[in-house]
Amino acid sequence: MIKKIDLSQLKIVQEIAQKTWPTAFGEILSREQLEYMMKMMYSLDVLENQLKTGHEFYLYFDNEIPLGFMGIELNYKGLNQLKIHKLYISPNQQGKGIGEKFIRFASKKCSDLTIKTLTLNVNRFNNAVTFYEKLGFKNVKSEDIEIGNGYLMEDFVMEKEIK
Repeated sequence: MIKKIDLSQLKIVQEIAQKTWPTAFGEILSREQLEYMMKMMYSLDVLENQLKTGHEFYLYFDNEIPLGFMGIELNYKGLNQLKIHKLYISPNQQGKGIGEKFIRFASKKCSDLTIKTLTLNVNRFNNAVTFYEKLGFKNVKSEDIEIGNGYLMEDFVMEKEIK
């Protein structure tokens, strides 16, 4: 079951990210960059600020146990888009269809709000690229985003048109 969360549950998002990131990025990023990005993107202050400025966070629960999360932003950059900023599933739960449920949930939210495009960034070297392609996302461009300390996020921008 997918549930929208509030400030009191952001610690769960942080905990899942701490479990997931080493698996998702351990072979792509240095340990130092991984630690830097975790602090930059998943400190409670950062997550709280995102929630207060329009981001929505959702958790996927199975028998009240949180197994994954998604962070989204409606009308991203003032456009008729829904941006998935974060989507991670606990490593021992990957491959069980939870990510696909989140994408279907986001797609339905787009349809309900007449938003035409679902968009996200994904590391160019992350296996998740194939996952998103299977769900109908197209790679529309590559971008390198400077994040400080000499680090880059080397991403594909992927989009899925919502009919």
